This record gives sequence, C-alpha cells and structure tokens, in this order.
Amino acid sequence: MSSRPLEATVRPGDWLLGRVGPVVPALVGAACISSSAIVVQLAQTQAGTTAFLRCALALPGLYALALWERRRYGSRSGRDRLMAALAGAFLGADLVLWTHSIYDVGAGIATVLGNLQVLFVAIIAWVVLRERPRTQFLVALPVVLAGVVLLGDVIGHSRGGEHPAAGVLYGLGTSICYAIFILVLRRNTKGLAQIAGPLADATLGAALAALALGLVLGQLSFHMSLAAFGWLALLALVSQTLGWLLITSSLPHLPASISSLLLLLQPAAALLLAAVVLGQQPTLVQLFGVTLVCAGVLITARSGWSRDTASEPPAG
Repeated sequence: MSSRPLEATVRPGDWLLGRVGPVVPALVGAACISSSAIVVQLAQTQAGTTAFLRCALALPGLYALALWERRRYGSRSGRDRLMAALAGAFLGADLVLWTHSIYDVGAGIATVLGNLQVLFVAIIAWVVLRERPRTQFLVALPVVLAGVVLLGDVIGHSRGGEHPAAGVLYGLGTSICYAIFILVLRRNTKGLAQIAGPLADATLGAALAALALGLVLGQLSFHMSLAAFGWLALLALVSQTLGWLLITSSLPHLPASISSLLLLLQPAAALLLAAVVLGQQPTLVQLFGVTLVCAGVLITARSGWSRDTASEPPAG
C-alpha cells in the first residue's frame, strides 16, 4: 500500500529509529501491510465500500499526526497538499481494483501482484521520464511477465479465488495505479520532513476517489454487519495508518539491499497468512509464477532504479 518524502534530514519517526534502528519498524510495518488482503477478504464488503472506509477511518489519526507535524515543521503549501490529494486519487483507484483482485485470485496472490508496482515505476520512468534502464531490468521484464501468466492459473485450478485470470488483470491495474501514485507523491514531497501530512492528504484523495468509483460502479453500500465494520476499522488502523507510517519512516534509513528484500517479505507473509487463515492454497504452477514475479521484482529493485524503487513502500 505507500508516500515518503525523499532525502529529508529530519523525520517525525527518527526518535523511534534512534532507539531500535530502522530494521525492526520496517519489519513490523511490512507485517502490518501483509495482513491487508486477508482482512479485506474477512470483511467481505463491496470493493468501493472497502476502499472508502479503509481510507476514511484512517483520516482522524493521520490528520492528528499531521497537525503535530505542522506545529513542529511548519505548513506545506496549498499546491503541495493538492498534489498529494491528486496522487491519492490514483491510490483510491488502486484500492478498488485491488479488492476485486483479492476476491478473484485470492488474498496471497493479489498481494504478490500488487508488488509489481516496482516494475511499473521503472517502466514509467523509462517511457515518461526518459531514464534509460540497465540490463538487469531488461532481463527481469520477461521473467515477471512469465510469472504473471502462470499466476492466471491457465493450467490447473487454484483454491485461492473464483476467477484467477480476471484477478490477475485487476492486479495489473492495481500496480499501474499504485506506481502513478508513488511517482506523483514522491516528486511532490521531495525534501520534506513531514510524513503524516502528505499521507493524510493522499488518503483523503483516495477516500474521495473510492467514494466516486463506488457510486459510479454501484459498489458502495454501508449496510454491513458489525463484524465487517470491525474488520475494516482494523484495516484502517493496522495497515493504512500504522503499517504505512512505520514503513515510510524506516525505509529511507535502510540499505537498498535490505529494502528490496522487504518487498519480498510482504507478499511471502501474505501467501502464508492466506493459506493458514483462509485456506487459500495456490497451485504448484501459481507458486512457480510467484517465484518468477518475486525474482523479477527483486532484480528490478536492485537495478538502475535501486535507490528509488527499493525504497518504496510495498503495496497493500
């Protein structure tokens, strides 16, 4: 899932990092985010509803932290806040598509597909920003594409979801939207000390976009059980707030090699949780596809964009 200011010399989370180091918060944050897809599936609410409430319920806590940041580090410009909200609109689309992917291909594999954002960040940098890729990226691209085809489960039948091929397409759309969100927000927040402020504005933009998409697609309903609402509240607290704040605070302080490995920890944990909690066990073909996708993501994160892509928060 997430929204980091690059090269900031002072960060709100530095007091924590000074006590325990960056690895522990990064691991805890990755663990929080890895549970997202499982919680979404436990809630069993419509895609628009899930995405909207996940963001809306996180806003009070995020804006409380943003207010603390404002008093300590000063205000951000109206343009910066607007651009963060615009970036968040792509995050809202990402969350709606990702919820569809979870229902169609299963929680674990949907999380793996979400981490293809690393690949799409590199592709957009190549096509739009004219940043020439290294050979490692060109090697990783066909590996990832082969893995994505296998995740569609054209051979065998997965117990993870009802429509694996559709779920893969939703997952690809998820990664594209998330990559755009990352690029827009990263360029807008470069050099800022604030973390919660940009994340809060982006989350507001995501909530509004999810609300609009839910209304247009007829996937917005607030008639749900108390248990479903509880799962969504947990998602907002654990993933959208705590997980993202821990990840965005710690990743810039980690070497690229460790950061890129964290990109693999999150989908691996999600696959394990999906198997244990939901009984979703991918086929051997899909597991091979997972291996190819993760290998390609790792190669991409260590290639020409290692400083940027390896330091991005994982999707979810």
